[in-house]
Amino acid sequence: MQTFNLARFFFALFLFTAFSSAWPWPPSIQNFDGLIQRRQKSGSKTGKAQTTKADNASKTAANTAEATSKGAAKTKSGATKATKGGTEKTSAAASKTQSINPVLPPGGVNMITPSALAQTSYYKIGDYVTFGWNFTSLQVKPAKVDVYVTCQTNQGSYTIANNATFEPTMNVVWDTKPDATGTAPLLTETYTLVIKDASKDVTAIAQAGRLGAYDQFAFGMYTPQAYTALNRTSSLDT
Repeated sequence: MQTFNLARFFFALFLFTAFSSAWPWPPSIQNFDGLIQRRQKSGSKTGKAQTTKADNASKTAANTAEATSKGAAKTKSGATKATKGGTEKTSAAASKTQSINPVLPPGGVNMITPSALAQTSYYKIGDYVTFGWNFTSLQVKPAKVDVYVTCQTNQGSYTIANNATFEPTMNVVWDTKPDATGTAPLLTETYTLVIKDASKDVTAIAQAGRLGAYDQFAFGMYTPQAYTALNRTSSLDT
């Protein structure tokens, strides 16, 4: 009985195996593994391609950003240099071509020492004489100033300061000792103080807002006389 059952089992197994081999499975099922493998390979290639494109895009964007940043920096630097150079040139040109209202008066001098309101001043030859003043109505300041004294009687000219640096308020000291003047001896006479732009001739016409040759301050110089005793005689006879 046991042998019969075992024979039936193997016979049924044989029929199942033969039936399974002969039965036509659907193509979709037979190619399922290949389809999965092809999709995996295709997906892998697509993923790699997308990753490569993304990497290339990132590198391109980074390079573009870097180039743009460098270009912007160079442009900014160039613009700064150009602006700075342009500003300097513009300032220099503006100082040379400064527009001045032609109806303005020429620049002048206001005497401080001695005061312009004081009466005629007299100074002893051989002493130190101080002159002080400030400038008025200047629209364009001179770089340097000449200061000297003239005497019409002997046609003498006595330099006090040559190419002195301009200051809004100035002071000079004149040593009137004969060996200090180095020119014609000083006379007991009237003298004129001259203050002018060192870059201009004394005869140049004064322009609006610019320093002309100032020669409005006159003063006297003298030599003290030796003491002379008075002789007293009596005209009365006794």
